[in-house]
Amino acid sequence: MTLTKMKLLEPEHANKSTGIINGRASGILNWNDIAYPQMYDMYHVLLSNFWKAQEINMQDDIKQWDSLTSIEKDIFLKVNTQLASLDSLQTPTMSMVLDYVSDPSFKAVFAVIAQQEAVHNESYSYVLSSLVSTDEQRKAFDDAKNDPLVRKRNALILDSYERFREEPSPQRLFELCINSVNLEGIYFYAGFAFFYHLARNQKMVKTSTMISYIQRDEMQHAYFISQFIRILMAENEELRTEENKAFIYDTIAEAVELEKEWAAVLLKDIKGIDTEEYESYVEYLADKRFRQLGLANLYNRPENPMPWIQVFSDDMMNETKSDFFEQKSRAYTKVTEQNGFDEL
Repeated sequence: MTLTKMKLLEPEHANKSTGIINGRASGILNWNDIAYPQMYDMYHVLLSNFWKAQEINMQDDIKQWDSLTSIEKDIFLKVNTQLASLDSLQTPTMSMVLDYVSDPSFKAVFAVIAQQEAVHNESYSYVLSSLVSTDEQRKAFDDAKNDPLVRKRNALILDSYERFREEPSPQRLFELCINSVNLEGIYFYAGFAFFYHLARNQKMVKTSTMISYIQRDEMQHAYFISQFIRILMAENEELRTEENKAFIYDTIAEAVELEKEWAAVLLKDIKGIDTEEYESYVEYLADKRFRQLGLANLYNRPENPMPWIQVFSDDMMNETKSDFFEQKSRAYTKVTEQNGFDEL
């Protein structure tokens, strides 16, 4: 089966879509008439997270920058530009997926995610522009782009995205979404851990504040994509295969190993971060992703092995813990005079 781009408007169809892909829908979004009312919750959670990089005053970090060690500065620049390189993929990819989604409510959520990823990308540039010269920024981005380990790590994601671009099908969309979970829910966390480590030592706290905003967004994106995958599989029987179940385990496990390999190089000279402990932390994160996808743990890491970053953890920021398949919407009601859009 292939996917076709949805027309902007098909008035002969009902507004409520008959499927999230290859469904029949008018193209008009009426939030009171959608197939999965939980989308309204997700849409508003994402909107409530709205922020801009310029809201964070970088003056304290600017003053501290020169007091960092040369190793800390080097890793700071590497992490910043490497995260930016990954987020650069997400805005165009989410926009591309949006063209093939037939449910207007899911389109709306994908559009918000694409916009948030653009904000993340800008935020990394904003941090750099506060701290180093334009020439240093360019060099850092070029280093990230050309680093063999970064390219190896990113290839898992990029190759999957390109395969969907060349062959838009339900199977390729499924594979793309699993790798999007990898990007949003596995890959960023070594970089996050570095910034949080600086913050717990009262260094570059403003940057870590921005990182916490990014992490909150990425956690919600990973959650949404996980639920999208489950609905995609529920609606498309041909995707519910043992091969695809194995693909989920194998692909996330590969991302875990690539993240460990990256972290071993990135964090090895940072006193106070145990790389073996971090490897257990990545496995802990992976198990969370498996559970979000409705699967059993692979690594059996029930506890966060790095409790010093608990204050920044997903659990403390997640307002959408509920599963689309396990409960009715908590907050969705029809728009009325009492709760109309003027109130939102």
